Amino acid sequence: MKMNQKLETELNENIPKHVAIIMDGNGRWAQKRFMPRVAGHKRGMEVVKTITKSASKLGVKVLTLYAFSTENWKRPQDEVSFLMKLPITFFNKFVPELIEEGVQVRVTGDIDGLPQATQDAVRKAIEDTAQGTKMILNFALNYGSRDEITKMVQSIAQAVNTKQLDVDKIDEQVIENHLQTNFLGELSNPDVLIRTSGEERISNFLLWQIAYSELVFTDTLWPDFDEKIFIEMIKEYQKRDRRFGAIKK
Repeated sequence: MKMNQKLETELNENIPKHVAIIMDGNGRWAQKRFMPRVAGHKRGMEVVKTITKSASKLGVKVLTLYAFSTENWKRPQDEVSFLMKLPITFFNKFVPELIEEGVQVRVTGDIDGLPQATQDAVRKAIEDTAQGTKMILNFALNYGSRDEITKMVQSIAQAVNTKQLDVDKIDEQVIENHLQTNFLGELSNPDVLIRTSGEERISNFLLWQIAYSELVFTDTLWPDFDEKIFIEMIKEYQKRDRRFGAIKK
């Protein structure tokens, strides 16, 4: 029996339905090897393919990957330009495999704020994989949670202003309906958030949605992340006692 198959057998039936990952450490991985930072991002895209297939195989229903934040525009222009080309290359090569795997591509974030060629690649991938029913591969692209929450408040305020919504009707469900993850329905909130590279912070990612998510951190840089480590992270999640503020009897 292969190592990964052995690890899979050690998992119990409590597979998280929604896994979110902050894919951190691409630049540091490259710099440690005296390579340009973009080499780390290129390698990181290969890891996305591996983990997507692994998550789908395990039975995960939604895999949300933090690909590019609203703050990442502050990076050097050549790095930003490379990052904007990555989805084009990635989808051109990987969409046929995603279709075969039954994986549907979705995007959370401001697609309209991306360069036109990137927008076109993203929208084509969403359209081409729309029939996938096994798992949703959700890229957080040009996404920032504070931006999302600001737009949510504006949207609800507009609905109140136009008499479409009463103030006393605003509850958690109304808020969730106005967030950018609303298309995920009952799967909007991740069961577990994984961050690579040893950093232990949230970095403006799904602040509302991870209110009761389990947080799992690993020192492994994203380009070194693999199926074995991913399964170990799921095993760690399965050790947690999720009570959602209550006390289990």
